[in-house]
Amino acid sequence: MQSKPHVQRHPGRGWLKHGSTPGNWDNAPRCGAKTRAGTPCKSAAMPNGRCRMHGGPSTGPKTEAGKAAIRASRTKHGRYSQASIADRRKVRATIRALREIFGPA
Repeated sequence: MQSKPHVQRHPGRGWLKHGSTPGNWDNAPRCGAKTRAGTPCKSAAMPNGRCRMHGGPSTGPKTEAGKAAIRASRTKHGRYSQASIADRRKVRATIRALREIFGPA
């Protein structure tokens, strides 16, 4: 085993993971996102301006498969879909045509 560390540590300061610079957490800029209580978030902000919990809005899907999945999930189904409305119009037109042929009941 070697007696010296792999990387020299800064004297008098703690060592942080992932190459982050050590410093006072209280001096970091704050997130400021609105919490459920209506007050601003007090967590330290990342470079994008929000904390790790309020990372910001999604940038959306990037791949064609992801875009297709979003389109499929946004497709309306049920009573108010275009297909259902078209089917009901067709049925009503058929009923009107039958009433014209056979007369009132």
